Amino acid sequence: MSKEGAKNSDKNIKWHNITIDRRKLEKMRGHKGLVLWFTGLSGSGKSTLANALNEYLHSKGLSTFVLDGDNIRHGLCNDLGFSDEDRMENIRRIGEVANLFMNAGIITITAFVSPFKKDREKVRKIIGSTDFIEIYCAANLDVCEARDTKGLYKKARLGEIKEFTGISSPYEIPLDPDITVETGIMGLTDSVKQIVDHLNQMNFLYLK
Repeated sequence: MSKEGAKNSDKNIKWHNITIDRRKLEKMRGHKGLVLWFTGLSGSGKSTLANALNEYLHSKGLSTFVLDGDNIRHGLCNDLGFSDEDRMENIRRIGEVANLFMNAGIITITAFVSPFKKDREKVRKIIGSTDFIEIYCAANLDVCEARDTKGLYKKARLGEIKEFTGISSPYEIPLDPDITVETGIMGLTDSVKQIVDHLNQMNFLYLK
């Protein structure tokens, strides 16, 4: 839809308030809804850590859901490529979806490279700064490239993949993330514990 078409359609839509709102859903679940946003280079361990954290929180009886970059591109964003513009739209869509999950009282765990600071900030505005927890998976490029679990870095070095983050497209490191996990050197168990300890210390999980 063109921008003009989108503006015209806005005149014909109305926001409907839902009687079973976020507060009631959180009370039913016994914990807060929030978004845990994992960002980092491909191979930094985002998906692995996100899933391990999901398993831990689920074992504690919390309602969780993981939105993973590769999985999302099989459906919701399968019409997008990897240009800067498409990456921006990809992250915008994920931000809106994560916001819906959060307002259902679900702890929403996302794992996306999300290389551009301005896009991550847009998502923070969609979610709200108090409910958006940015988690930077800090693994150096050489570590990520050595792992290369998908063979993507090799293809990027050969020129088979254009605009690949860290090689031919930039990754803007978060300057002030809520949590920095040294996934290049830390084990998975310790990484999960670091995140859980932080969430508990900040009273992010449970209702008061």
